[in-house]
Amino acid sequence: MHSNDYTTAQSLMVSVAVSSLGATQLHVLEPGVKVNGDYYRNTVLLNMLLPDIRSVFRDYYVFRQAGAPAHRARDTETMLQRETPEFIPPEMWPRNSPDLNLVDYSIWSMLQEMVYHSRIHDVKELKERLLREWRLLDHTVITTAIAQWCSRLNGMHVFA
Repeated sequence: MHSNDYTTAQSLMVSVAVSSLGATQLHVLEPGVKVNGDYYRNTVLLNMLLPDIRSVFRDYYVFRQAGAPAHRARDTETMLQRETPEFIPPEMWPRNSPDLNLVDYSIWSMLQEMVYHSRIHDVKELKERLLREWRLLDHTVITTAIAQWCSRLNGMHVFA
């Protein structure tokens, strides 16, 4: 007997940009891909995320990203300073503050509840559910998370 049953150890890496003005589509990376600086710059940013950001926000956005090594690479910073209207460099990011990443602390957990309402059999089904539920996500979830982010930021002395 052959089984195609996958365990919950299957996962996907995704990328998305959000603001009170809207959100990009959810970009799903190929399973198992190693996201080094080159892949992040040329595939995730230049081919996926930045074109999508520009289509949603035009030139009205400030770019800030999480602190993964590929995000902090010197070549990535240089490219973002060149390719985005405003880029907040890593030295201006609050140190050790994952509670300020609104996608992680708020939006992602709500999306997970929607996606995992029943058993997922394989990575293909996981990707399909992620994309479907992201399209269905009410934008008020994002605006609420942004309001919470503002109060979290005001309550911290992160730049002191």
